[in-house]
Amino acid sequence: MTDELLAVVTAAALRHPLDDPRLADFLDAVDPVNRLAEASPGFVWRHRGPVGHADLLDAFGRPDVLLNLSLWRDYPSLHAFTYRGPHGRYLGARERWFVPLPGITTALWWVPHDERPDPATALARLLYLRRHGPSALAFTVLRRWRPNGSPEPAARRRLPRR
Repeated sequence: MTDELLAVVTAAALRHPLDDPRLADFLDAVDPVNRLAEASPGFVWRHRGPVGHADLLDAFGRPDVLLNLSLWRDYPSLHAFTYRGPHGRYLGARERWFVPLPGITTALWWVPHDERPDPATALARLLYLRRHGPSALAFTVLRRWRPNGSPEPAARRRLPRR
């Protein structure tokens, strides 16, 4: 086990203002999803912003970007929570709540176990990834780096059997 933790930041642009009734389903799901994350194996910490789990900020030329920031022990734990559990069902509804942003919207990087990144640091990592591509400083889900700074073998996508 490593002393490093996996930081992940995700940016999403709101489709409507936070007080718009069309975001009620999203806002109602924030606390239950946060509790699921906190109870998930491998979860370590999450930034607590004014929207329960995220900061609303001006990024990518938009004033309505939510930034979600958390730490995990490893990628398999993050993946299991994000895609294999109840959170995965919410991903299917994201188009109702968020406007697609062009470019990469999720960045990952390793931090010392006692570090807790802030939203400005997280946004800087995401912007670095968007400008320079995946590296040990910031990487994507499909092109990951190990805590020691070496790249993992490229993730292979499984094609459906015919």
